[in-house]
Amino acid sequence: MADPAEHPTDLPSCPSAQGAGLLPAELRGWMLLLAATGAVEQRLHSVVKERLDVSHDEFLVLCLLAEQPREGLRMTRIAELLGRPKTRLTYQIACLQHAGLVTRKSVCGDKRGVEVALTDKARRMLREASGALAETVTGALAHVMGPEQCAAMSGLIPKPATATATAPEPTPEPEPTPEPELESEPQPQPQPQHSTVSG
Repeated sequence: MADPAEHPTDLPSCPSAQGAGLLPAELRGWMLLLAATGAVEQRLHSVVKERLDVSHDEFLVLCLLAEQPREGLRMTRIAELLGRPKTRLTYQIACLQHAGLVTRKSVCGDKRGVEVALTDKARRMLREASGALAETVTGALAHVMGPEQCAAMSGLIPKPATATATAPEPTPEPEPTPEPELESEPQPQPQPQHSTVSG
């Protein structure tokens, strides 16, 4: 729960709580996500510039590559996932390569294909900045979402890396071996009673 002192008095209430019910719930949810995205991006600008010294769009490329295997992604796939024109993306990749944060290589068997991957330097920088980035995202969401929406969003966002990185992996407990069943001693069988019939 965010500190009430962090909420400015002129901050509008949660977008999903406003309106006269003209929009379907799905569209109201989409508008809330847009508001959350805008708030996060606005706050991330300064943190990204200070910690990583890259533009916001270049940061999105780094984030996308950070979630991929080390061999990286094709340029066309990056443009598709980020919704960016390939010409604009080419410039951003060139800037990142000049900064030593990504590598580019031709795809084997495809003369036009180019694959982009993070360098070890970029991975190290992202790890070092992860705490500040996580706090920024959490704080921004708390400013545009009510308690119920924050609770729902927390189910989509994993816990901070610092909490999970230090926690040891749970060791599975060995299954208890069943005790051997003891053979029960044979119980004496009841003897049939013979009745004498007098004749």
